[in-house]
Amino acid sequence: MIPKKYLGAIYAFIAAICFSSKAILVKLVYQYNVDAVSSLTLRMAFSMPFFLVLAWVYRNDPYPIPENKPKKVDYFALVVLGIIGYYLSSLFDFMGLQYISTGLERLIVFIYPTLVVIIAAIIFKRRIQAFEILSLSLTYIGILFIFYHDILLSHKPNTALGAFYVFLSTLTYAFYLIGSEKYIGKLGSRRYTTYAMLVSTVAVFIHGFMSNGNKIFDFTWEVYALSSLMALISTVIASLLLSEAIKLAGSSKASIIGSIGPVATITLSYFFLNEIITFAEICGGLLILAGVLMVSIYKNKKAENGKS
Repeated sequence: MIPKKYLGAIYAFIAAICFSSKAILVKLVYQYNVDAVSSLTLRMAFSMPFFLVLAWVYRNDPYPIPENKPKKVDYFALVVLGIIGYYLSSLFDFMGLQYISTGLERLIVFIYPTLVVIIAAIIFKRRIQAFEILSLSLTYIGILFIFYHDILLSHKPNTALGAFYVFLSTLTYAFYLIGSEKYIGKLGSRRYTTYAMLVSTVAVFIHGFMSNGNKIFDFTWEVYALSSLMALISTVIASLLLSEAIKLAGSSKASIIGSIGPVATITLSYFFLNEIITFAEICGGLLILAGVLMVSIYKNKKAENGKS
C-alpha cells in the first residue's frame, strides 16, 4: 500500500503533465485554422458534461465550517472569480498561444506564484520578506533574459503580443487565486472549483456564439478529437488529480511538484510540435524555476510553522 503522501506526490506529478499537455493540444488544433475563441469554446463544451456530473456528485460535500454556510454574496463572488480565473485567464492564454511557442507560454504562466506575492503585498499590505525579494529577483531576471532574446533579438512577428496575452492570463489567474482563498474556505475546494468551471463555461459559450455563431460545428473530426482530449486530459483529469494531490499531500507540496510543468511542456513540444528550445530560454527558465521554487518552499515552511 502506497503511503498517502507519496500517492499525493504521484497524483501531483501526473496532474502537472496533464496540465502541460494543454498548450500542445491547443497548438495542434491551431494547425487546422481554428481561432482562439472557437478552440476555447470546444474545450469547455467537451468539459461541461464532466463538471455537471461532478457538481451533482459534490453537492452534498460537507461545508468546511458548517456554522458559517455560504450566503448569496459568496456565490456572486464565485461567479465573478470564475469569470476572471477560468474564462478570462484561459482566453488570454489561448490568444497568446497563437503567437508564441508552448515553452515560452509555460514559462510565463509559471510565474503566477510570484505575482500572488506581489499582489498580496499591494492589496493586503503584506510585507515582502528578504527571501521573497531574492526569489522575485531571480524570476524576473529570467523573464527579462527570455524577453531580450525571444522578443528583441529574434524579430519574430507578434511574439511580444503573444507574451503580453499570456502574461495577462497569468495575472488574472493570480487575482483568482487570491480572491478564491476566502470562498474555498466556505464552500470547500471541490465544490468551489466545479462551480467556478461551470460559470466560466457559460461565459465562454456566450463569447463563442456571439463571436462565431455556429462556426464550431463546421470543423473537421480531428479538431473535435483533439478538443475532446484537451477537455478530458488537461482539464477534467488534471483538475481531479490535483484536488486529490492537495488532499493527500497538501497544497504547498503539490505546487512544488507542479514545478515540473514547464519541463514537461518543453519535452512534449519537442516530440509533438518539433519545437526547439534555445539556450537563452534554458538559462531564463532555470532562473524562473529557481525563483518560483523558492517562493513555494518559503510558503510551505511558513504554513508548517503556523501549524506547529
